[in-house]
Amino acid sequence: MIVQIAVIGAMGLIGLGILTMIISGIKSATQGKQDVKRIAIMAVPFVVFAISYFAVQSTDDPFATAGVLTMGIMLGIMVLGVLFTGLRGTFKF
Repeated sequence: MIVQIAVIGAMGLIGLGILTMIISGIKSATQGKQDVKRIAIMAVPFVVFAISYFAVQSTDDPFATAGVLTMGIMLGIMVLGVLFTGLRGTFKF
């Protein structure tokens, strides 16, 4: 019983922290303290997950499949980003 209460409390605190970060980001964006592009970049994994989730609806566990697919896509984007910045630094363009 105490474990369930602790897990629910921890999840609630995590949710409250995420909600606070979202509200703070929106407030900073509306006041012009943050660049909207930087905030939008943070949404990329969520958008990739949503697209992956709706693309793999035919599997037994679409959440797990979409999570693994999202991880693979984000790793690919990371590799391309590292490759691009390395080439840009090498050839000075």
